Amino acid sequence: MNIAIIGSGNIGSGLARTFGAIHQVAVASRDEQSAQALSAKLAQDGIQVQALPVATAVANADVVMLAIPYGAVAELATQANFSGKIIVDVTNPVKDDFSGISVGFSTSAAEEIQKIFADATVVKAFNTVFAQVYEQGLDFNGRQVPTYVAADDDAAKETVIAIASDAGFDAINAGPLTNARYIEPLGYLNIQFGYMLGFGTQIAPAWLSR
Repeated sequence: MNIAIIGSGNIGSGLARTFGAIHQVAVASRDEQSAQALSAKLAQDGIQVQALPVATAVANADVVMLAIPYGAVAELATQANFSGKIIVDVTNPVKDDFSGISVGFSTSAAEEIQKIFADATVVKAFNTVFAQVYEQGLDFNGRQVPTYVAADDDAAKETVIAIASDAGFDAINAGPLTNARYIEPLGYLNIQFGYMLGFGTQIAPAWLSR
């Protein structure tokens, strides 16, 4: 599987580390030097990822992961041809002052991104996982970190569930893309627990079942 990760910050770095160990991964960023630095850093740990321009990374990819702020997505659409791609929306539409989320109730960031990339298929996933979790791995005392995967296209959703499972996630089918309206507030609640309520960043929301 060829995966393009757009963004070389903390989340992009974590995704590149996780998926670069098992798939062909390219990292792209508006700051090409940052992408190159990330590639070099991961190479020191034995993980080979390419640093490529955005258009090239997207053209070569089967799956494109958006590890950039929600507000930067519209500009990204002008930088490459995303037609026919599976786009994994990792964003949380958090307000600049962290007082809440900027999109919700009747829509979601994922649904708005699907409007922007009308010729692609958007899948919501990985937005409830702190970047710091990737550094220590996806195993929490024998339990896998969950990710909630929502999409309207079943084949695209199953593709993302499969690659997430291969990487060590407990990948959960979260239904249609409209359910991103509930997954995104869950991501924000995780931020509240982690930063505002003092739980730290080695946490992840999970459902219990029996």
